[in-house]
Amino acid sequence: MQVPTLVVPALALLLVLAFIKLLKLKTARRNLPPGSFGWPIIGESLEFLLCQRGGHPEKFIQDRMSKYDSPVFKTSVLGEPIAILCGPAGNKFLFSNEGKKVALWWPSSVEKVLGRCLVSKAGHEARSDKKMLMSFFNPEALMRSVGVIDEMTKDHLRTHWEGKDQLEAYSILKQHTFDLACRLFMGITDPQLVSRLADHFHVFLRGVVDLPLNVPGTNFYRSKKAADSIRKELRVLVKQRRAELEKKTASPSQDIITHLLANGDENGKLMPEAEIINNVLSLLFAGHDTSTSTLVFIIKYLSELPHVLEKVVAEQREIAASKARGELIQWGDLQKMRYSWNVISEVMRMTAPVYGAFREALVDFTYEGYTIPKGWKLHWSACSTHRDPDYYPRSLTFDESRFEGSGPSPYTYVPFGGGPRMCLGLEFARAELLVFLHNLVDGFQWSLVHPDEKIIYHLMPIPAKGLPIRLRPRD
Repeated sequence: MQVPTLVVPALALLLVLAFIKLLKLKTARRNLPPGSFGWPIIGESLEFLLCQRGGHPEKFIQDRMSKYDSPVFKTSVLGEPIAILCGPAGNKFLFSNEGKKVALWWPSSVEKVLGRCLVSKAGHEARSDKKMLMSFFNPEALMRSVGVIDEMTKDHLRTHWEGKDQLEAYSILKQHTFDLACRLFMGITDPQLVSRLADHFHVFLRGVVDLPLNVPGTNFYRSKKAADSIRKELRVLVKQRRAELEKKTASPSQDIITHLLANGDENGKLMPEAEIINNVLSLLFAGHDTSTSTLVFIIKYLSELPHVLEKVVAEQREIAASKARGELIQWGDLQKMRYSWNVISEVMRMTAPVYGAFREALVDFTYEGYTIPKGWKLHWSACSTHRDPDYYPRSLTFDESRFEGSGPSPYTYVPFGGGPRMCLGLEFARAELLVFLHNLVDGFQWSLVHPDEKIIYHLMPIPAKGLPIRLRPRD
């Protein structure tokens, strides 16, 4: 579809305004961190994006750390002045100052598409929302979920993997993780509803982080329309859950929707319906593709490391042998998968499910002797932290033993972020990954069709060809 002619002047205006703001900030402050704002208007965006597209997002940061010999440097990406705080010290500073000196920041397109929810809130409101959501992610809910995850995983492998000689892992796993999210977070079991939501969701993802040009033909416009379609479906679901709660045919703990409908904040105030819907959408946004990415790279690394795969198979077969025929995996079984979790942890160190995240300076503050002005954006990077040889000797070598004992030092391993904004679904993700790995290695052997397949980053790492694999049953 041809982009309307209005897009060009609108884009030019956005870039000019961003450049004017950048010039003001550049000349108004002193003692800024070393670095460069790059070219007028575009800054260093091209290099930043090229490093991601090349599969090495950490290179952008490592090159500048070396050039400026500084743990913090300035740059400009997508029209925003940014201070990048490097390494564990930078991670610790940003995580521990959430709501004090810094606040979560997303490009304006994200806030405009997601609306009012935890992602777009700060301060007391954000803490209150997170507390309400976190109370759903409790140990009891996790324990109940493990059997459901195992049942759905077995059904997925039986339906989409068994009898296949070859498949594309990325696309098929996107379907599986979305099915799981719909069931665990929203209690949806209707396959037609899941299919409709998935169609809208994949359109939504393509434009949620993009230039916020709300005109027909742009990814952002299509993303907003898709988000509205998802909300329409969810409003019907919320109405249904409310009626079920009133009739006592639904439990307040069966999914996030019933949980938020039935449980208020510390003052008993219930979350507005529109915000419940937005928070469900934001949870899908935050958790769906990260799980898919990690599952794909578990498959990739294990195919390349037969000695590691052999140990994983041995551990998982021992657990399988302890189960009665047809018995599902339970919470206690996950605690026995210590070696497998070390392997998954190293997968996420080698290829972090997200390259990092952004914050915004709420006040002027000093870091490492440099002034960071109020309004500047801040960035922490999981990729560069995980590849730092000062904390991970032979950082490019897969070594699951790094996670034995007490594991890595604080703030050196951050695939789920940290501080008040740490991923809500960390333990759900752990269960999802371990259960899938258990069933995968118990039933299948596989090899890569393209062993040298390129990895690209677009918010998260993706195999350029979808990671096609050859399959055969395991004896």
